Amino acid sequence: MTRRDGDRLLAATARGLWAPLAVTAAAVALSTAAALALPAALATAVDGVVSGEGARAAGFLALVLAVATCADLIGAIAGAATNASATASLRLRFTSHLLRLDAAGARRFPTGELANRLVSNTASAGRVPLTLLYTVAEIISTSGGIVMLLVTDWRSGVAFLIGVPVALVIVRLFVNRLSGVYERYQSAHGRLAARLTDTLAGIRTVRASGTADREITRVLSPLTDLSDAGHAMWRAQARGVWQITLLLPVIEVLVLTVAGLGVTDGRLQPGQLLAVAGYAAMGVGFIEQVDALLGVAEARAAARRIQEVLVLPPLVPGTRPLPDGPGALSFRGVTVTREGSHLLDAIDLDVPPGALTALVGPSGAGKSTLAMLAGRLLDPERGQVLLDGCDLADVAPEALNGAVAYAFERPVLLGGDLASAIAYGRPALGRDSVREAARAAHVDDVIRRLPEGYDTPAATAPLSGGEFQRLGLARAMVRRARLTVLDDATSSLDTATEAQVTRTLVEGMRGTTRLVIAHRAATAARADHVVWLDGGRIRGRGTHRALWQDPAYRALFAVGPDPRDDSSWSEESCPARL
Repeated sequence: MTRRDGDRLLAATARGLWAPLAVTAAAVALSTAAALALPAALATAVDGVVSGEGARAAGFLALVLAVATCADLIGAIAGAATNASATASLRLRFTSHLLRLDAAGARRFPTGELANRLVSNTASAGRVPLTLLYTVAEIISTSGGIVMLLVTDWRSGVAFLIGVPVALVIVRLFVNRLSGVYERYQSAHGRLAARLTDTLAGIRTVRASGTADREITRVLSPLTDLSDAGHAMWRAQARGVWQITLLLPVIEVLVLTVAGLGVTDGRLQPGQLLAVAGYAAMGVGFIEQVDALLGVAEARAAARRIQEVLVLPPLVPGTRPLPDGPGALSFRGVTVTREGSHLLDAIDLDVPPGALTALVGPSGAGKSTLAMLAGRLLDPERGQVLLDGCDLADVAPEALNGAVAYAFERPVLLGGDLASAIAYGRPALGRDSVREAARAAHVDDVIRRLPEGYDTPAATAPLSGGEFQRLGLARAMVRRARLTVLDDATSSLDTATEAQVTRTLVEGMRGTTRLVIAHRAATAARADHVVWLDGGRIRGRGTHRALWQDPAYRALFAVGPDPRDDSSWSEESCPARL
């Protein structure tokens, strides 16, 4: 990611803020004009007082001060609105793009890293339009001050111009040096946030393992890079600031010396000496914008970090409606790769419509990847995924969401209370439909035992991992989709509960297509069709009874009796999972 990519993002953000920026620009222009007029008005007032004709000059001076005060007030209000709008625009764009990524793209960055870019980096980048506006105004003010200085006393103006090239070189080197340092600092800050988020997500494991000290060391390890970048920043600031701090008084003393000699010689009036001092101060104003330059350097680094996410290719939504059908799912030459290795390699597969199909295989075989492709949570690099003969890439999102339902291994319950979490994405569903789905997932009795029942906030519900999984199953079942995909959605259930849920999948959802990642032989035994994946390829397919004859297939499960009917559904007969 180059600096130019981040600069293009900042430019696009500024173009979207024309209304508040226009108001701010008008106020800043008026304030700049008043600032340019102030030294002259002050000089006129002083000379008028000396000559005994200061009333009119004092009135003009008061008018200039009033205009400057009003302009500054309006600019401050409009500027705050500009900053807020820019930050909100960046955050909306960042979030919208992130939610349009496929499952692989969304996982490119750790959660903590994304949170850091969303909260901190967007705030830094959002200040740039206003900062640049004030910088431009300062350049105009500086240029006007130099011009007025030359008009007031050309000798003082020449003395001032002698030091300007040196100041410009110092400032340019200063900003370029800090841009790279800021990027290192923000990168280390993001890694620190990501590690802390990961550790907090697994805090129970940390406590149970007694590895708190080790985790503290791991989480805080980016502090070394953070410290190095911080010290480099301080060194760069110290080097640039002392040079600028030394140069400014030298320029001003030189200008005032020349002007003072002019007063002594009778070439300048006392009021003109005040004007020269005022315009000289305005002339060096751009050099004093060190804080603004630092903010721009920081924002450019922040914009590049935001742009790293925005350049990830989103899923391009289709536009076609999905034709009616029984839920026939087909994979044609599907290949998915990650970091050069094949997760799925040229898969050709037809999932029978209306049937329960189990995906089995060792860890890393490609089961979850295949499951994500079924509802277009992921696009393949090559090949097609078809639902009822229609390529999923061509189907409109709303049609696809209505046709495919998912239940995941670790469901995240969104929507507020438990009833809303089950009906998530279907807000018009009544409470009766929600309860019916909960009963089908064998979680209704659990919910009813809670003091607030279905009104219990999902974020604070005292539920076990298996109970959360059953809520996720209920969320999938309530949609009554033609295709339901269960991605490890029963892995936390005990054997008896999984047997109950599987009966619902077999009997209660008969007629719809169900794709289930199976970890127990009992689940595979109840499936109409089994697909055996290994190393991203299909190693076998057929009924569980037929595949059971292969020793390698039996090795996927615990060695024991072949669980082909309800009587053998017990933890003793199939205690192990893949």
